[in-house]
Amino acid sequence: MIVKDEFLSRLRKIFDLNLYEVKVWTALLSRGTSTAGELSNISDVPRSRTYDILESLEKKGFIIMKLGKPIKFVALKPEEVVERVKKNLMKYAQERSKRLEALKGDDVLEELTSLFTKGIKFVEPTDLSGSLKGRQNLYNHLDMMIRDAEKTITIVTTAEGLNRKLEALMPSLEKCKKRGVKVRIAAPIDKNNIKVAKDLKKVAEVKNLEKIKARFVIIDSNQIMFMLLDDEKFHPNYDIGVWINTEFFAQALEQMFELAWKDLKSPK
Repeated sequence: MIVKDEFLSRLRKIFDLNLYEVKVWTALLSRGTSTAGELSNISDVPRSRTYDILESLEKKGFIIMKLGKPIKFVALKPEEVVERVKKNLMKYAQERSKRLEALKGDDVLEELTSLFTKGIKFVEPTDLSGSLKGRQNLYNHLDMMIRDAEKTITIVTTAEGLNRKLEALMPSLEKCKKRGVKVRIAAPIDKNNIKVAKDLKKVAEVKNLEKIKARFVIIDSNQIMFMLLDDEKFHPNYDIGVWINTEFFAQALEQMFELAWKDLKSPK
């Protein structure tokens, strides 16, 4: 059986499998039903590992074990596999979510908070900085920054970035609005995001930024996160951001933003 490495790589990412698992699974799909020994020969997976791999695939819902001797394994329709994997993933996510939610009133969280509070006393404000890779990590950190905002939030983003902000940050921005935090958003506004801009106007002052292409967020004039890459040219997984806690730089950048903000127009 010949399966291209590129295809195996895609399967690994989509279904979160290791290399041996995708090799054995695709080998079984090509046969319909087979023994562990046969699958080892077809997939080039060591026989000593094949049974473990098949057991793992069975637990994950990719295959079923056929009763009888010799023991055989049966492939499931790919459509059925997708449904099973999706259900297992949702169940796992729900269980983990409940477990994490239960931590809110647990001694474990209190102990962790105590450790952090003690440790943060020895950290200089300017040392609270770092880089983040991957757009999901960036938005997780942005969401945390916004939730902690007390006075002002300034967001400069791209046209497509405006769409993402609505989806990822709207709940936290709504809470900020209720707390009286001043929110301003500047981005290129066109026919593809005009509706999003209008939705964001419920929680922020939104203006059209045509001449400048930038991606940064300033919180309370003392924290900045700025993205280093053009979001139109790089895959989300390779997006990179830098977070800095620096009142001096944050205020300077916000003052420059103020000059540009006065000349910007609100979308109609």
